[in-house]
Amino acid sequence: MELKFPLAEAPDAQAAEKGRILFAGETEFLKGVVAMDGMPPADRVEVCFAGRSNVGKSTLINALTGRKALARASNTPGRTQEINFFTLGDERYLVDLPGYGYANAPVNVVEKWQRLLKAYLSGRANLRRAFVLIDARHGVKPVDSEIMELLDRSAVPFQAVLTKSDKVKEKDREKVLAQVRGALARHPAAFPELVLTSSEKGDGIATLRAIIAGID
Repeated sequence: MELKFPLAEAPDAQAAEKGRILFAGETEFLKGVVAMDGMPPADRVEVCFAGRSNVGKSTLINALTGRKALARASNTPGRTQEINFFTLGDERYLVDLPGYGYANAPVNVVEKWQRLLKAYLSGRANLRRAFVLIDARHGVKPVDSEIMELLDRSAVPFQAVLTKSDKVKEKDREKVLAQVRGALARHPAAFPELVLTSSEKGDGIATLRAIIAGID
């Protein structure tokens, strides 16, 4: 029986090189956006990264780009309330969405962010794929399911990326993967491959670079 949501295979040499070249080029912070009228022109392919606070999103973006401080990692969940746009050369936007699931942010701040997130996901015609980051130690949490449901409703294809895979013992990994696969099966917008990554060890970075470079 074919496995649903298999792990993405390592890219072939050509795809890996395409990904390496894309992320070895000039990557710059463009702007932080707090309202839809501040969005940059939708004139290139765009991918976004979503994940609950402390999932390792900023660290993963830094690992992909080879820039240690491009995306600001914070020990304070929910500190960043902007949608941050980065340029990948002249042909891609990489978008860092604020971490969700933070408990300490004021209710009005959370509501404002949720409205902006919904407007962004439903209003960017050039958004090709969202990458939803899942902590490999914990699997899919209810707050992750909420963002997946929003992506379903917005008709935005999303791909699950498991982070911190080096922190999971081999015997526990399959249990987490089974839980993630079961959760994803309920979401029509879910892309049918998982990516397993470790920013610390570099695992899966070349694979994710190649996936992003191959999105048109």
